[in-house]
Amino acid sequence: MKVIITGATGLVGEGVLLVCLNNPEVTEVLTVSRKSSERKHNKLKELIIKDFSEINNYSTELKEYDACFFCAGVSSVGETEESFTRKTYDFVLPFAEILSQINKTMTFIYVFGNRTDSTEKGKLMWARVKGRTENALLKLPFKAVYNFRPGFMKPVKGQKNVRFIYRFFEALSPVWYLLFPDWICTMEEVGLSMIHCAENGYKSAVLEVKDIKEAAR
Repeated sequence: MKVIITGATGLVGEGVLLVCLNNPEVTEVLTVSRKSSERKHNKLKELIIKDFSEINNYSTELKEYDACFFCAGVSSVGETEESFTRKTYDFVLPFAEILSQINKTMTFIYVFGNRTDSTEKGKLMWARVKGRTENALLKLPFKAVYNFRPGFMKPVKGQKNVRFIYRFFEALSPVWYLLFPDWICTMEEVGLSMIHCAENGYKSAVLEVKDIKEAAR
């Protein structure tokens, strides 16, 4: 399998990248980002794009891939609904739309967040925006679309882009696993479940934490 990963310089993308590089089922990884991950690996290629809306200029480089794991995203902290929509919905959808035109046989997987609101009518602004994004992605003509809703994700060995708060939560992960088993998973499980969904499919287009763990097996 050949996969595209966005957000490889962030927490989720870096974790998924490492899982893919270590997995024998993945033969090639192309990271698409605004800056280099500064990693070297015989499976790894990089495509540096300053403006993701120009992705159509790189159709030749993108059409031979089996799946795209879209892990790029921003926090909603300090954002208005308008600004968060611009940085989420208006960022993801054009990229995905063009990619679906380039290769309709591709599987597209997007990492959202726990408590995403599919009704688009809830009280939480970020959950509504992500729900709207999720619903729009499901309408695109890919081979398959899966929306991941992980909670806390325990980083994998070798990750560099891990904020202090994640280090803190990681130290307490045994407690979280005991008290909130449906809120926590590992980055290894996220990466493996993406690979398995792209390879074999999954029973649901939306994967909560328990689904991510099941698909990773």
